[in-house]
Amino acid sequence: MSEQAATRVERKERTRAALLDGTLALAADRGFAALSLREIARSAGIVPTAFYRHFTSLDELGTTLVEEGVRQLRLALREMRRTPNATLAQTVRFVFDQVDGRRDLWGFLIRERYGGSAALRGAISVEMQLIERELVVDLSRVRALDAWSTDDLELAADLIVSTVADRIADYLMAEPRDSARTVERAVLQVRLIALGMGAWQSH
Repeated sequence: MSEQAATRVERKERTRAALLDGTLALAADRGFAALSLREIARSAGIVPTAFYRHFTSLDELGTTLVEEGVRQLRLALREMRRTPNATLAQTVRFVFDQVDGRRDLWGFLIRERYGGSAALRGAISVEMQLIERELVVDLSRVRALDAWSTDDLELAADLIVSTVADRIADYLMAEPRDSARTVERAVLQVRLIALGMGAWQSH
């Protein structure tokens, strides 16, 4: 690749990142569904027609934020799984550490999970299902759950992921003095689910 072509690619990547970051900043005030292409383009310093060099539509931009954001968490969790003897509490706290590093993104995801854009709701649902599937695989490797059916493993994974997602919403809205309490509540809830799983008779 020539130096000129490389510079062009880098410039395009910077503009794409500016569009994504600008969308997060604007959506924090009014929600994604209320944003216009014109103001998102302006936030990145480009004319509206140049927007289409990066995304085919606003929905594609929004779903890109969802997919890239949740993918980062999934990759981080995969690394966490490689940590020898990582406890349940450590894993839950690790999730909140990831959220804390990208509060703008996770605020966006939590708001849009039940927000006005059907495309974003669908994308978030798909990404959560992917996290649940990976958790099902993890649970299936637990010796105590050898006899569990796939349906029951999916039920448990759904309960854990939904619980943590709800606490993330609380965490992002909490006062700084209450943040640690919210994380510990999530840890306790997941522990309670795990205890219940120990008594569950799978069919």
